Amino acid sequence: MLLQGQLVRTLTLRAATLLIVSSVIGSGVYKKVAPMSDQLGAPEWVLLAWALAGFISLCGALSNAEIAGMLADAGGEYAYFRHIYGRFMAFLWGWTTFAVIKTSAIAGIAYVFSQSLNALVPLPRLPQSIEQIELWGIFQPFDNSGVKAATMVLILALTFLNTRGLRGGAGLSAWISRLVLASLLLLVVAGLGWGGGSWANLQTPASTWTVRPGWDFDFIKALFAALLAAFWAYEGWNTVGFLGAEIKEPNRNLPLALFSGMLLIIGVYVAVNFTYLYVLPIDQIIAGFKNQNEIAAVAVVRHFAGAAGAAVLSVLILITTLGCTNATVLMPPRVYYAMARDGLFFPAAARIHPRYHTPNAALWIQGIWACVLVLSGSFDQLTDMLIFAAFFFYGATAFGVFVLRRREPDTPRPYRVWGYPLVPALFVLFCAALVVITCFSHPREAALGVGLMLTGVPLYFWWTRAKH
Repeated sequence: MLLQGQLVRTLTLRAATLLIVSSVIGSGVYKKVAPMSDQLGAPEWVLLAWALAGFISLCGALSNAEIAGMLADAGGEYAYFRHIYGRFMAFLWGWTTFAVIKTSAIAGIAYVFSQSLNALVPLPRLPQSIEQIELWGIFQPFDNSGVKAATMVLILALTFLNTRGLRGGAGLSAWISRLVLASLLLLVVAGLGWGGGSWANLQTPASTWTVRPGWDFDFIKALFAALLAAFWAYEGWNTVGFLGAEIKEPNRNLPLALFSGMLLIIGVYVAVNFTYLYVLPIDQIIAGFKNQNEIAAVAVVRHFAGAAGAAVLSVLILITTLGCTNATVLMPPRVYYAMARDGLFFPAAARIHPRYHTPNAALWIQGIWACVLVLSGSFDQLTDMLIFAAFFFYGATAFGVFVLRRREPDTPRPYRVWGYPLVPALFVLFCAALVVITCFSHPREAALGVGLMLTGVPLYFWWTRAKH
């Protein structure tokens, strides 16, 4: 008979805040300024897009924090949705998290790590005849085999690390977060002090930029596309809620961690991207994006620190994506554990290791599915589906603030969202707009996202019937 352990409250406020930082700051801070510059064409609009995306994400985090303070438990939004909307909505969110949102994030971030590693040390590959094998005329599972193999090894290694105890995985993320924040601060100081940039770079639009009479439709589309790129960089702020059963004083510390972590991330993103646009003309940043052969941050550092500086930054990108992958591996299995505990997921996921107090089976289920997504190789499509699906549920969480204020006005709330009802209302409206616009602008990705959500419906009824 297997012994059953239990989740233990070991995370402090500082550790939870650092986990938010490590789960958000990944490849986006180094790469997304280029596509955003290409879309908007003017430095001031790029910086505004970063700040606006951060503000919208902060509105979501503040709304999430009120719910988190009331309902802090293992599983984050799963526990919230179960309480607010019932079992089916909770299951639908949890299944979508497993099927695409978090597993595709793990696959994509780990893949960036392996690509960066391959740029420094070329990885071995299989013969071309094997790499060109196709399945069903769609997938080439062995294409770019060296990078994919390294990606899967990284995912499985981090999965193993996190089965050995929460403290080890959280400790690695905290250490990496401190290193990344210190390095980004150094990049800002060095770039502004010795980067050879000028204010003229911030005031000069791209050569392809045209003056518009106002907020016309083309500009709104460009701003929306730039915001989508920025949202990928901000993605992951909600995942610390999955650890609600393992945070000390969660009703107090979880909202504080969300708020302080997001403020820190917004400040870092705006400062770093200000530095990029101060050091290099926007045309140069766009040229690197068009050629698809340059990471914007590496180009900036190479400009004032040479090849050695660029190599150091490439190593930092490796470390950053390692930390972000680890944080993304660490937290979602608590969702699958909570679902399995309710009889709405594979039963093995409900087991907690008696010694390490971790949901080991849930971790391995997640790791294996993430590796399958690595083999599919459709990371760009997965990213589009990820954002579409995530913002559907983000909006539902924020709307829950209104539901609970009306349904449970006397329930203790350690934290009440600032700016109520304006802040959650703005976030809900933006999420609705993003979902609708994506349905029209990216109908295939939206349809696939909805399809993946619905794949769990038969399992829901099977598990529900099996339980009764």
